[in-house]
Formats: sequence, structure tokens, C-alpha cells
Amino acid sequence: MAGGGGGGPGPGKVKAGSRPPWVGLAAAVWVQVAAGSAYVFPLYSDAIKDALGYNQKALTMLGVGNDVGENVGLVPGLLANRLPPWLILAIGSACAFFGFGTLWLAVTKTVAMPYWVLWIALCIGTNSSAWLGTAALVTNMRNFPLSRGTVAGLIKGYVAVSAAVYTETFNGMLGNSATNLLLLLALGIPTACIVVMYFVRPCTPSLDEDNSTEHSHFMYTQISSVVLGVYLMVATILGDTLNLSQAVTYLLFGIMILLLLAPLAIPIKMTLYPNKQTKEKPSTLVPSYSTDSLSGADPENSEPLLGSAAATLATGTNESDDSTDLDVLLAEGEGAVNLKKKRGPRRGDDFTFLEALVKADFWLLFIVYFCGVGTGVTVLNNLAQVGMSVGANDTTILLCLFGFCNFVGRILGGSVSEYFVRSRMLPRPFWMMCTQIIMVVTFLLFATGLHSLIYVSTTLLGICYGVQFAVMIPTVSELFGLKDFGLMYNFMLLVNPLGVFFFSALLAGYIYDKEAARQHPGVLDPSNCYGPDCFRVTFYVCAIVCCCGTLVSVLFIARIKPVYHMLYASGSFRHPRSQQQLH
Repeated sequence: MAGGGGGGPGPGKVKAGSRPPWVGLAAAVWVQVAAGSAYVFPLYSDAIKDALGYNQKALTMLGVGNDVGENVGLVPGLLANRLPPWLILAIGSACAFFGFGTLWLAVTKTVAMPYWVLWIALCIGTNSSAWLGTAALVTNMRNFPLSRGTVAGLIKGYVAVSAAVYTETFNGMLGNSATNLLLLLALGIPTACIVVMYFVRPCTPSLDEDNSTEHSHFMYTQISSVVLGVYLMVATILGDTLNLSQAVTYLLFGIMILLLLAPLAIPIKMTLYPNKQTKEKPSTLVPSYSTDSLSGADPENSEPLLGSAAATLATGTNESDDSTDLDVLLAEGEGAVNLKKKRGPRRGDDFTFLEALVKADFWLLFIVYFCGVGTGVTVLNNLAQVGMSVGANDTTILLCLFGFCNFVGRILGGSVSEYFVRSRMLPRPFWMMCTQIIMVVTFLLFATGLHSLIYVSTTLLGICYGVQFAVMIPTVSELFGLKDFGLMYNFMLLVNPLGVFFFSALLAGYIYDKEAARQHPGVLDPSNCYGPDCFRVTFYVCAIVCCCGTLVSVLFIARIKPVYHMLYASGSFRHPRSQQQLH
């Protein structure tokens, strides 16, 4: 029944036991921190400009290459089902080595290179983020299929704090040297991936719906991540405002490393104090041969993931193609299963990417996500200019505040949506709708141009921005399955460069430059703009876009509410029976 097929890891490569998934999650923390390399472009961009004599326009185009490389992850998403995670990590490591290594050679003037080579090198280097992030996220989502929201919030949360980790390393250990930072990116990312790649692997997922131990482990991991986020924010502010000695700097760096190692306490504890209850209930673990569908193998040659648990589907989902188990049995008896298979999967089943691409719900989610993240990234990319326009000259504090709140939003978005989807069967996009309503108010606060509101507005926007990420990820996996999840997730990430292009480059950049030219008549290339008019129209447009996103999300939630009632009727995620597995 569970034959081979497919291009994913074979059944022999699925690690059994309750401890390996937690080792993999702890390893994924370091992968995700390494994957934040695209966030540190501001730390070495000035060095590129000075060493190579580029003007601001050329540097801005390099920034576009940075965003393109980070967010175009369709290739790693496509290969996530065909290659094992360690190979995905190896390819990402190679991208970092060649991309950032080329930049290091150029900045140190070891090798003279044309501009277009550096642009491509930057794209390749930051594209390592897509490879690393895909391997870590897809693997852990499959290893913890009953806690998708929590896992998504944790994994993406550590990416959010990676910028602070790199900044702390840059200031404390690298002596503010951009060349040393580029060398760290070129050599450090591959080294980190080589060390942990063995542990980021498909594991037998636990399907115990009432596993209090697992819940406590996730709670510990979330608390340790929040402690890390708070610590990094405090350390960044202290380093920016005080003249710290070298000994104190080393101490702060050492504490950061210990906090990054905190998730390892779970598998260590499980080794020293094994859970006897787990040993007494081996039936709660899926046999390794039945995890092919989680590892990328051909679902037509695999057993259903949940066995008897998956055979019970809630009826009354108001979908025209839904049928009861009795209908399936009758069709099976009449030899009509092949006809049913042609009708395609239902929402909640495993979709291929092309099957999902023609579904209205896929595009509704894309639009909702675009309205939230596309507008949010506009403020993020222009936050320094926004702060300066209202008189907040210390933009480092603003960036640190946004980064921390973005992290908090990702953690909260994952855990809160997980709680309510289990207890109330509340569709996760409800929280995208709520945060976009708050974003409308936040953009209007930004538009006032009041210095006293800039920090409150940044805090609210950071949290709402993070929630969008944390909610989108499990929603994709719940509606369209884990079969092509890596590709669907990376397709959704195209929202970021689209938002940068439409709202930041075309809208905000044009209005900012026009207002700066009005304020400085006769100046050929005015660079600074002051006052609320610099971004007021941009904020109004962003508020209108979020209003539209809220309206679309209402329609989207109404459409998928029956699906969530089907998936979470038992109080925990229930895998629907794959149409391809009925034969």
C-alpha cells in the first residue's frame, strides 16, 4: 500500500520517536536566524556605496535586488517535495557563500566587478533566505501537523528577531565592520547549516490531540523566544545610548547565544526524563511508512495519515462537491471512484499547486494578505524617513521597536489563532481581518504627522504586520494541505516585492520626492523631506487598501467557515481523507 514513488524522502528516512521533532525545531531556530540575512542590508549598504562610488539611485536598485532575492522562493518551494531538507539547506548555504562572498570580494576591492554582477550576487545571497526558510518551515509544519499555527508563529518569529541578532553581532563582535559582516554571512550561514542540517529532517508526527506535555513544550519555547526578543530590544537600546565596555559587550553576546540555545532544553529534558505515558501509547504515533505524504512521496501510493481518525468527516459544509462516507462507499461498490477522483480535492484535502491556483479561496487569501503585508512593508521600508519627517531623529529606536512588535505579532498570531480555532472553530483569517481594521486606524494616526503618535503607531503596525504572516501560513496548509505547501507558501510571499513596487517605489517614493522638491526649490536632487505632507497621501491610500482588504476578508471568512467546522469539530485538527487514497 505504501509504496515508493514521488521525489521526496523515502519512508526509511523518516525519523521515529517523540524527541527528534523537538531537536529539529531547536535546529530550525538557528536556520531561521541565519535566514534573516536579507534584513541586514542597511548595515553594509553604506560600505558598498563608499567603496565602489555608487550614488543613491544605484544603491536603491541594489536594495530592490535584496528584496527580490529574499522573497522569490518558488524554486525552493517547488523542490521542497522532491529533495530532502538537508539538500535544500545545502543549496541555500551555497547561495549565501557565493552571493555574499562575491560582495565581500568587491567591497574589499580584491576583485573588480561590474554593477550588474553585484546586483545578481546580492539576489543570490539573499535568496538563501528562501531556501533556508522553506526547509525549516515545511519540515516543522509536517512534523507538528496538529499545532500548525503555533509552529508557524515560532518559526517566523525567530526570523523577525534575526535582524536584532545580526545587529548585536555586528556591533559587539565585528567592530561595526561591514566587510567582517559580509564575511560572516558568506561563511557563517553555511557553517550553521552544516552543523544543524542533519537534525532538520522529517519525523514521525505525534497525533495525540490531548498531549499536555507537547502543549507545555510549546509554551516553554514561546516564552523563551519572547525573553530573547525582549532581551535583544533592551540590548540594542543600551548599545545605542550607552558606551559599553568590551567586557559588557561580550557578556551581552554570550547571553544572546544561551537564549538561542534555549529550545534545546526540551529534547535534553526528554532524554534525561523520558515520558512513560508516551511509551505506553505507541498508537498515537503514525507509523513511518504512513508519512510519505508528509515527506513529499506520491499520495496515490501512500496510506492515509490518520487512519480511522481521518475516515470521519463532518457533513454539511455547504460545498457542492461534498459527500458523506456512505456516498463514498456506494461509489466504491459501483466502481465509480475513478469518476469521483476526477472531481478533484475538496478544501482541506491535499491540493497540488496547480489545483489550488484555480480556486477562488486561494486568490482571496492572496488579496487579503497583499492588502495587509503590502501596505505594512511600505512603512517598514520607509520607517527611517517617516521618523525623520516628523522629527524623530533617532530612527534606530523606531526600527528596533517595529522589529520587536513584528516578532510579538508573529508569536501572538500563531498561538492566539491556534487557541480559538481549536476552542471555537474560528477561522484563522478572522485575525487578519481584525488586525487590518487596526491598521486602518494606525495609518490614519501616521497621517496626522504628530511626533507624539509615531511610537504608538509603529507599535500597532508592527504587531499587526506580524500577525498577517503568522496567520497566512497555517491557513494555506489547512485549506490546501501540506502536499505542495512549500510552493504555495512561497507564492504568497510574492506579496512582499509586489507591495514594495506598488506602494513604496511607485507611490511613497514619488510623493516623497515631489514634496522634497517643493520644499527645496532650485536644488537639483533634494534628499530630505520634512513634515506630514511627505507621507500623508501614502498613508491615506494604505488605509483605503486595508479597508478593501477587510471587506474581502469578510467574504473569505464566510466561505471557509464550514471548512474549519469540518477540520476542528473534534477540538483538534482532523486530516480529511485524500481523494487519491480511496481505491
